[in-house]
Amino acid sequence: MFAPRTVGGRFLIPRLLLTNRFRPSIKSFAAVMYLYLLGLLLFYYLYRWIRELPRVPDKGSKYVYITGCDSGFGNLLARHLDKQGFRVIASCFTEKGEEDLKKSCSGNLITTHLDVRSKESVAKVAAMIKDKVGQRGLWAVVNNAGVSVPSAPCDWLTIDDYESMLQVNLNGVIAVTLSVLPLIKKARGRVVNVASVFGRVAATGGPYIVSKYGVEGFNDSLRLNMAPFGVKVLCIEPGFFKTNVTDVAIISKSAKSVWDRLPQDVKDDYGHEYLQKVLDILPKKLDALSDGDLMKVVNCMEHAVAAVRPRSRYSPGWDAKLFWLPLSYMPSCVTDYILNREAIPISKQ
Repeated sequence: MFAPRTVGGRFLIPRLLLTNRFRPSIKSFAAVMYLYLLGLLLFYYLYRWIRELPRVPDKGSKYVYITGCDSGFGNLLARHLDKQGFRVIASCFTEKGEEDLKKSCSGNLITTHLDVRSKESVAKVAAMIKDKVGQRGLWAVVNNAGVSVPSAPCDWLTIDDYESMLQVNLNGVIAVTLSVLPLIKKARGRVVNVASVFGRVAATGGPYIVSKYGVEGFNDSLRLNMAPFGVKVLCIEPGFFKTNVTDVAIISKSAKSVWDRLPQDVKDDYGHEYLQKVLDILPKKLDALSDGDLMKVVNCMEHAVAAVRPRSRYSPGWDAKLFWLPLSYMPSCVTDYILNREAIPISKQ
């Protein structure tokens, strides 16, 4: 019906094909491409979900060393892995933390005191673990211990404030890891480091940001170094969750303590009402941001320990996935604008 005719050896396109009815629709093409990309995305996540399902066998012979088990993520992870049959070595800073874990877990769980700031304490626990695991080696270490205070603008703090936090959040992670790394290499196991979204975005001042950026750097360099030995090095980057790290009372008390020791000229720079504004807005901000479901983080930790094919990075929390991580990839001018827009104004502009 629409066979082309020729005139002088050239084809003539039927006029009907040039009407709007036969022209390709840009909107239709865009819709098809959108559905195609959506299908690819769904297929990718389905493939990843299936690929990540298998768990390691023989859990009863695998030892997992966890730091910071007094409360929060570490405490929940110790209980969770104990129920799954792993041989958990849970280190706590307090006797109460040890006692509570012993009461709520099986007889297989081992508790021990650990102060990550102390070389002697770290070495003592490492020696105990070496005796326990023998030739099998240590399957995993989870570096969870951390603190969030003192936190304040950089010019409120001293080098001692930085050192006190770095000893726990960064040096402690490195010290614990190196103390058991030969045992992990023997087992071809895992190192799981708990960083933060603040290891990607500097949303405030103080040593917490520095420590978490440091954990990210240590994690990445160790991952490359350990790959030839079959050791997997994995990073957890949680958003805001309701733990001691985001406890309003602890952070407010620390901020007031730092403010009270400031020289008068620094107080004048910020304004005498600045601290009260911080104390007023802090509960609202943290309550709005913090997620109460700690198992979102614990499940990522468990996957890093127990999955046959774990991910290199985990980002638990919707705020991490939808805000902090995208923000970390933006130009500095955009990041600064967004964060400064939410900042409390100072007296001197």
